[in-house]
Amino acid sequence: MLNKLIRFSLSERFLLMVSAMVIGVWGFYCYQHLPIDAFPDISNTQVQVIVKAPGMTPLEVEQRVTNPIEVEVRGIENQTILRSITKYALSVITIDFADGTDIYWARQQVSERISQVLAGLPEGVEGGLAPITMPLSDVYMFLVEGKGYTNMELRSILDWIIRPRLLSVEGVADVNALGGEVRSYQVEPNPEKLAAFDLDVNDIITALERNNRNAGGDRFTRNNEVILVTTVGQLQTIEDIRGIPVANLGGVPVHMHDVADVRVGGLTRYGGVTAHGRGEAVEGLVLNRRGANSRKTVEGVKAVLEEVKTSLPNGVKIVPFYDRSDLITKAVGTVETALLQGVVLVLIVLFLFLLNVRSAISAGLILPLTVLATFIPMYYLGITANLMSLGGIAIAIGILVDSAVVMVENVHGQLRGERGVQRLRIVWNAAKEVSTPILSGVIIIIVSFIPILSLTGIEGKLFRPLAITIVIALASSLVLSLTVIPVVASLLMTGGKSEGNRVVHMLLKVYEPILRFALRRRLLLVAGALVLLAFSGFLALRTGREFLPYLDEGTLVVQFEKLPSISLEKSMEIDDAIARELMKLPEITGLASRVGSDELRLDPMGLNESDVFFETLPRSQWTVDSLEALQDKIREVIERFPGVIYGFTQPIDMRVSEMISGVTSAVAIKLNGDELDLLEQKSRQIESLVGSIPGAVDVSRTPLRGQMYLSIRMNHEEMSRLGISVEDINHLVSTAIGGTQPTEVVEGNRRIPIVVRYPEPYRQSAAAMANLSLSTPGGERVYLRNVANITEEDGPVQIEREGGKRQVVIEANVRGRDVVGFVNEIRQRVDADIDFPPGYYVEYDGQFANQARASQRFALVVPVSLFLIFMILLSTFNAVRQALLILCNVPFAFIGGILLLYLSGMYLSVPASVGFIALLGLAVMNGVVLVNYFNQLRDENPEEDLESIAIRGSRRRLRPVLMTAILTVLGLVPLLLASGPGSEVQKPLAVVVTGGTFSSTLLTLVLLPTLYVWLEKRAQRHGVGVHESEGMHLFAETESK
Repeated sequence: MLNKLIRFSLSERFLLMVSAMVIGVWGFYCYQHLPIDAFPDISNTQVQVIVKAPGMTPLEVEQRVTNPIEVEVRGIENQTILRSITKYALSVITIDFADGTDIYWARQQVSERISQVLAGLPEGVEGGLAPITMPLSDVYMFLVEGKGYTNMELRSILDWIIRPRLLSVEGVADVNALGGEVRSYQVEPNPEKLAAFDLDVNDIITALERNNRNAGGDRFTRNNEVILVTTVGQLQTIEDIRGIPVANLGGVPVHMHDVADVRVGGLTRYGGVTAHGRGEAVEGLVLNRRGANSRKTVEGVKAVLEEVKTSLPNGVKIVPFYDRSDLITKAVGTVETALLQGVVLVLIVLFLFLLNVRSAISAGLILPLTVLATFIPMYYLGITANLMSLGGIAIAIGILVDSAVVMVENVHGQLRGERGVQRLRIVWNAAKEVSTPILSGVIIIIVSFIPILSLTGIEGKLFRPLAITIVIALASSLVLSLTVIPVVASLLMTGGKSEGNRVVHMLLKVYEPILRFALRRRLLLVAGALVLLAFSGFLALRTGREFLPYLDEGTLVVQFEKLPSISLEKSMEIDDAIARELMKLPEITGLASRVGSDELRLDPMGLNESDVFFETLPRSQWTVDSLEALQDKIREVIERFPGVIYGFTQPIDMRVSEMISGVTSAVAIKLNGDELDLLEQKSRQIESLVGSIPGAVDVSRTPLRGQMYLSIRMNHEEMSRLGISVEDINHLVSTAIGGTQPTEVVEGNRRIPIVVRYPEPYRQSAAAMANLSLSTPGGERVYLRNVANITEEDGPVQIEREGGKRQVVIEANVRGRDVVGFVNEIRQRVDADIDFPPGYYVEYDGQFANQARASQRFALVVPVSLFLIFMILLSTFNAVRQALLILCNVPFAFIGGILLLYLSGMYLSVPASVGFIALLGLAVMNGVVLVNYFNQLRDENPEEDLESIAIRGSRRRLRPVLMTAILTVLGLVPLLLASGPGSEVQKPLAVVVTGGTFSSTLLTLVLLPTLYVWLEKRAQRHGVGVHESEGMHLFAETESK
């Protein structure tokens, strides 16, 4: 089949060249229209239920909201994780589903299960499913500023002018509004005046509900004309509210302004924003819809914001603060630059080795064609152009040209040696000779990537695009090498001197004596190789392990945690004070701090928690030489503020970590149990232990207790005597403290809530609340102190749950050592030093869990991949000894990979593991070419001794073997030297492949011929002969000659 394909290509050269041009144009078109993002979509199929419960404590929310919802959703099919976080006035339940589960099916299942629970929630409690977003949905952040405008006015501009316009942009899931105050009409009853008129707060609420409505009166006909009837009673202004009649006493109306103060105010806030150390600010956050093109979404947002600017009030401006497209441009630019540099380096080396422009062009043509051809299936498979998918092409640049090099080098040699034979037949014969080993080598490399394609979890979503694009590129390279390259060679290449060029002559002068010495001192060579292998195994055991290297996004986030009972105002005040000091650092140009929960409650932080986002100068203008040094300077500033716990992260890293494990740190120790007091006690012990371990930084634990509660315990006996119900008191307290929204005022497209809430002096202390009054059914006025005991006490700050079990999390980042070794030390210390009661247990999560899962997967799949490679080799050579001989190159290839990884100071991470897996195929490929040529020489010269065969074959294949190795390494050099965003993920892979290619090539050229001679001599003594490779390959058909 291969021979027929080559023959067809050479006989239809014009058609092949036109087809190549079409592929190039088609590929360029597809590249221009590929969706672009910084990273692959690594989000789980995840559904969140968010319930807002104004005024309710964490314990109440857990009992009345979280528990019922968890019970209902627990049995949904394909569910993998169920966790929740319950805080003051908020419950967020997160349900993760198995990979491949349809998100809309999952949302429908959750929605159906919780519908009855939501319908039965207490009055004022509302919630539902969160928008269809993903961890990487935060794509654009901006501040709304304006001199002379209050934060309430700026928030109204964001809510009613900017946000509606942005929601119309394709790809926008929602726009989160943060900071400022939401405008409302505040109706503040005066208890004394109410008592004077013998009224209570319920009369005010009823009056508002009954005096704010338009209604339809149907229609009537007059002179054959239909007249529609409507009553107009809606409130329109603040004066309308003040004039509402509350009661009529003896024919004298009592209006709202007689018993209450009506003013413009803000709704109860659960979060806020400060910016640049200049006080409160208003912020908009654009969320990208799941599956939408991030770059297009941001471009659409920017375009709409430009249009919106013309409709903003004078002096109001929109100031961008965070733009995901910047990261996308930098990350993709990093790979595109490496790709271009790799192509240039490869072409230069091709010319230096061949010293023939025509031959170099013939082989080099494979690169642009293969890259462009790869974009075609990427476009139709919906694979985004991102750091990993484009990185796969960049990593494979040197590998992609290998097939063409082998093909061109053999054609070049044949043309030099046989001038008188018809040109096309020479090319055809030369292409036939190497077609089988080329096919075998490419298939082996593709098979070696099976372990990467089988990865699950975040590592699978991150690295599968890389493996897929490499496989597509290799397949494209294979087809083009067997079709287009022979045609180009037949048109461009000419004969030359059979002795080769000076570069090859110099290499042969060095190589041949080494090979002859190796053949004479076989045992010494083998012993030396085994010693190196043992040494590399020793280094591997001493090399630390981690999940992924720290990926520098170019943007910094610091998370603050303060005393649990701190007020929102004080929390923002502390953030602003820290920000003023941080702004003095020359590297920092701006920062925005989010405190508490956002409007959509997608980020369920408490009033004591903040996320601080930084803007910095370009790295070239920093006064420090690294991000870690800048973090140290920031630490010095924050540590001046007592009581502030902090941790460092980045926007994407933070969201991804939250999605995977519910935490944002590298290591999470999860203590599970039931009793809050016991969880608090044991978690303190674990926190202290973790902090004492070398390498631990940013150690933190969310305290379970520390929130002050004002508990109103009802006297049911006295209430029964007076005819007062529990609901009467609940309603009084909720209205007095949190307020009630009985109705709203419609102003055009704006809806302004009306809030009934007691004035501040009546709700600021236990004594003031004790004097709140309510009416009995008999008309008697009763004070709250007469029917309830009011006390202050300590209670839970938040309650986290996973799998229906309460949980507390101790978080830590790691500095100066590997994550896996760090966690192993924690595990040993916890097991030795801390005793847990029955039902309490510890789980380890974060990057450690991801690394462990990936290692287990590799341990299962890599042997399968090796077995498949062995079967391909066996089918190629029809000899177990030769298949095993070539496989022996694999562990020796690991020598260089491990050594260079160790010397570079990097850890054994998932990218490094991917590099070792890539070496499986690369180490075998050159062995296939060399052994296949040895067999071919033996078939042609059966009487020639094996040493002579090995020397002659190794000399002849020195150039292609060295070229493929050097091209592979040079294709990776730009990635080794890259410093842009995302380069940290690809460097370990490039380091491993570079070192492994170096050691593999040396051993292929020296150890493999030596072992070949030894094995074949043994086979000859046992009467076993060598078989031709043609006709024995698993994928080739026998061709009669």
